[in-house]
Amino acid sequence: MPLRSPGRAWAGLAWLILFVGFGAGCAQAENGLPTADLDIGEQTLTVEIAATDRARRIGLMHRDHLPDDHGMLFIWPRPAQYGMWMQNTRIPLDVAFIDTDHTITNIASMTPHSTRIHEAKRPVRYALEVNAGWFEQHGVAAGDRVPGLERIVGGND
Repeated sequence: MPLRSPGRAWAGLAWLILFVGFGAGCAQAENGLPTADLDIGEQTLTVEIAATDRARRIGLMHRDHLPDDHGMLFIWPRPAQYGMWMQNTRIPLDVAFIDTDHTITNIASMTPHSTRIHEAKRPVRYALEVNAGWFEQHGVAAGDRVPGLERIVGGND
């Protein structure tokens, strides 16, 4: 049996803690990321949770399709004015930046393969990417709260 390096053991433990930390009811996407249902507006989204540096770097790159009512929730360890871009991303997306009070600060529409950076208007801990037009179609706008986040992230703010 091969020996595991201490670094790999810590990384595995970190994933386990992250997965358990999101609570019961979390599943796992094909890419290995945990998933959860997120209530936003009158809708429920199935979101992949990108809470590690690697998962946030890859995001939704190299995909040809994002199912309806699916998205990716990016979680950072501390609030800051994060930015998102679409390099190597093939599908048009909208991103909602969400602060520690679970309020949407702003929403940006992003074009596939663009290197334009779309930035949060004030410090945030979260970003939610969905298919382009999803927020408008479901009446979700800047200033709206995302109370479903509380169930996913718990007291991790």
